[in-house]
Amino acid sequence: MATQWVRLAPALVFAIALPLAAHPTTGNVSKQVSTAAAHAGMAMGAADLKMAHAHLQHVINCLVGPSGDGYDAQQADPCKGMGQGAMVDAKGDTTQEAQLQAALEYAQQGVKATTVDEAHADAQKAMSSLQAH
Repeated sequence: MATQWVRLAPALVFAIALPLAAHPTTGNVSKQVSTAAAHAGMAMGAADLKMAHAHLQHVINCLVGPSGDGYDAQQADPCKGMGQGAMVDAKGDTTQEAQLQAALEYAQQGVKATTVDEAHADAQKAMSSLQAH
């Protein structure tokens, strides 16, 4: 009996671990959202438009992930290695998806802002949406 258990143990461990590995954990989403919120805060405090735009793009990169629409590989990805993007990793949680979508729209609007004040306002809205997470 013990011999059978020893033979089945690796299969059992694999069967349990596979679903866990296939689905990113809520912790990964939380880390990505926290990082995106931090960059929204940095955009709010940016002294010039170029820096505000850069941090808002970091927010976008964290939210959409490397395969997402709007991801800019020329900009930093402060969420690299944390998951596939907060929006991708949050799939299935409709409340969270809506909050992240709102934050994304504000960040995208901020990247297009033509004044620092507009960028700051959009960064504030993005941050509020992210903190609602």
